[in-house]
Amino acid sequence: MPEGHTIHRLAADHRERFGGRSVRVTSPQGKFADSAALLDGTVLDTTEAHGKHLFLGFAGMGWVHIHLGLFGKVNFGTAPAAPPTDTVRLRIAHEDGHVDLRGPTTCALITDAEKRAIHDRLGPDPLREGDDPTRAWHRISKSRTTIAALLMDQKIIAGVGNVYRAEVLFRHGIDPYRAGRDITAGEWDTIWTDLAMLMREGVRLNRIDTVRPEHTPEAMGRPPRVDDHGGEVYVYRRAHQPCHLCATEIRTADLANRNLFWCPTCQAR
Repeated sequence: MPEGHTIHRLAADHRERFGGRSVRVTSPQGKFADSAALLDGTVLDTTEAHGKHLFLGFAGMGWVHIHLGLFGKVNFGTAPAAPPTDTVRLRIAHEDGHVDLRGPTTCALITDAEKRAIHDRLGPDPLREGDDPTRAWHRISKSRTTIAALLMDQKIIAGVGNVYRAEVLFRHGIDPYRAGRDITAGEWDTIWTDLAMLMREGVRLNRIDTVRPEHTPEAMGRPPRVDDHGGEVYVYRRAHQPCHLCATEIRTADLANRNLFWCPTCQAR
């Protein structure tokens, strides 16, 4: 599932390519056909992201709410656009280009009130201007649940996925099995600040890189990572490989139905 930086990047890309312009809106697959007919010919006014939720605002018509889930894909293309396949849930187009959405968990036309309700059930997002990390801290500081599980709970903090979860805990030497209530306020401030920095870089580069400059392949004289996920990381998907810092074997385990990765030496309890 895409992490929050991808959704913020998609919001920016939609805004740059289609913002302020009258667009053609269709649903070749048919599942969004009624809403597409209402939106066709209207102006894509604004875009927003909150965690893993993308919102496309159409002037006077409401918002298209998109959640990609595990299988959703977004593909931008130039004009003239080839005829869409019948797997395209939503196509937005104008004379200069188009974008196709396939396989999302959610693609729905919603009202302002429905959009507000979605925001209200999500935690603060490190990439949203003005979101308050103390909202998350109030819940984390009282919880017996592991910090690794809490970071993945979108009701507590929005946008963090498996990669950022594993990497930020490694970067600060925090055992993923520590209870939330055992995390100090200073540690939480550091985690939030680091997530905001890493995720902003993710938006800029359109990939996740989490290693510090002194730990890059060039600096350490090690081979670069070879993985279809891309980006240089410390522990994510590096199970049974040596830690870049201490050479201890990286461990993995199932936690909250996702694979957790950590270094038992660098993240000792």
